[in-house]
Amino acid sequence: MTNIRVVLVDDHAIVRTGVKAVLGAAPEIEVVGEASGGIEATALLTHTRADVVVMDISMAEGDGITATRAIATGNAGAPRVLVLTMHAEEAYLEAVLQAGASGYLMKSTADRELVRAVRTVARGELFVEPSAARVLARGARRREETATDRARFERLTERERAVMQLIAEGYTAPEIGEQLTISPKTVDTYKQRINDKLGLTHRADYVKLALKLGLLQTPTS
Repeated sequence: MTNIRVVLVDDHAIVRTGVKAVLGAAPEIEVVGEASGGIEATALLTHTRADVVVMDISMAEGDGITATRAIATGNAGAPRVLVLTMHAEEAYLEAVLQAGASGYLMKSTADRELVRAVRTVARGELFVEPSAARVLARGARRREETATDRARFERLTERERAVMQLIAEGYTAPEIGEQLTISPKTVDTYKQRINDKLGLTHRADYVKLALKLGLLQTPTS
């Protein structure tokens, strides 16, 4: 059986020791090197052949995302990167996959899934555990919904967009009329058109949509 050569990258020695112990249960997996940060890891890989790099994200001496990008965009024989992290946020997931990682595993499930994940990425396949896949799917749905909402918003006339934003900001019809130099009755007419085109009913709907489209600043308190 061909060995899977693995390099461990984590700034905590105790974590590397634990990961090494878990991988030790698989006779075909061999840990051939360790590094405490992304900078050290990329240097190590210039003279150490590896099939898989098990990489943390947050490290003082070179973050994992930058290191992943450097490793994954190397030569055709570059090792595959399996990110092993405590971060479950969508932003981290997307960032590491865009950087070229072949897998994403939470440290909380490493004792059960790490060996399978290493084997999977070593075969050239993508490994993303179900919980992470659900996070990515939710993010994709949100982006799709936002794109749809933006397309509908862009079909409004320039004046309708202005009225919509002012309503979302909390201005009344007379106040909007004064700002746009139109009558409150005309403001109501524009509002009805906006409601019909975007399916809005209450001011809360205007606020929610405006926030989604980046037309308002998210409240900080």
